[in-house]
Amino acid sequence: MYDFVIAGAGLTGSILARMLANKLNKKILVLERRPHIAGNTYDCIGEHDIKIQRYGPHVFHTDSEKAYSFIRQYCTEIPYRTRCEAVIDGVSTPSPFNFRTIDQFYGTEDAQRLKNKLAAYFQKPYAPVAEMLNCEEEEIRRYAQFLFEKDYKLYTAKQWNLPPEEIDASVLNRVPVVFSYRDTYFEEKYEFIPGEGFTGLAERLLDHPLIDVQLSSDILPDIKMDAGQRKLFYRGREPIVIYTGAIDELFDYCYGTLPYRSLHFEYKYYQKRSFQNTAIVAYPQEPGYTRITEYTKMPVQEGNGWTVAAYEYPVPYDNKAECGQEPYYPVLTENSNKTYLKYERLALSYQNLITCGRLADFKYYNMDQAVLRALQVYEEIEKGIE
Repeated sequence: MYDFVIAGAGLTGSILARMLANKLNKKILVLERRPHIAGNTYDCIGEHDIKIQRYGPHVFHTDSEKAYSFIRQYCTEIPYRTRCEAVIDGVSTPSPFNFRTIDQFYGTEDAQRLKNKLAAYFQKPYAPVAEMLNCEEEEIRRYAQFLFEKDYKLYTAKQWNLPPEEIDASVLNRVPVVFSYRDTYFEEKYEFIPGEGFTGLAERLLDHPLIDVQLSSDILPDIKMDAGQRKLFYRGREPIVIYTGAIDELFDYCYGTLPYRSLHFEYKYYQKRSFQNTAIVAYPQEPGYTRITEYTKMPVQEGNGWTVAAYEYPVPYDNKAECGQEPYYPVLTENSNKTYLKYERLALSYQNLITCGRLADFKYYNMDQAVLRALQVYEEIEKGIE
């Protein structure tokens, strides 16, 4: 008999399984709908012995000592600094946009004047493009409008299938404009890729005698909600259920569907050492795909003279469709957040149900945020047991 049943063997579920087994000596069953562990961070060896990340590029980055020290217990690290570019009007420029972007699109005198104005006006390392669009300086506004029309607006339309004004501001603010020549995508203290890969990290987390993992196993057909008792039953028993999947699906869409976006990838192998300037390049003006990831640069791999380019196409989420059946990103809008709060209140009313993770919390978590959320949930469980 299991003390906890965890739905999902991604990062959140794997961390909670490990903590509950290791610290509280609990018997854990992890059910994973897919045929592999590690969730969307799953990586594997593709053609020409090149390791690819099947669901898009991931790097662990954080300023949190707590998140870093926890993850480092279960992996070695390959130090890595993410550098990205975006192709605008045929010019590959740093992303986030920085002073080099200005040099590329302005003449020498105009570029220097604009850089001086940005430094003087904002007096901080970076700012969201929305803040620049509302700037009092006309020259700064024109630059922001150029970036918005050529990149942010187009990328947002493809990625989210919504106009920028309908998307939660936190989404657009994830990629600010940098007021220096800094060319790294992130600036946290720690940034690395696990030496064993993200799948290896998940394997280490789940490698415990009190943890059983069942792949290709969906929890939903085996659970029953008793609204009267406010309990959830798994195969007739009452373990504590930790659910990390889409929360609207758990409750059979009783308040309507929550919007998610999915992705489709096309992998193309080229007999050359390099395909593009950086591992990740955005193509906002290209039809269909949003970005290309070259995995021989993430981290550096030999590839025996070959490289691979993963073309990333955003698609509508539909769990019954052949393409787009995996929910990747919650679409955060005013209406979707209101709907989520209804599901959250319903979940909290069940005595033996815990929901957490990007899909269940309906939050756009980075990996370190997912780690901290999992540790927070564990601490709450530990406190409740005491």
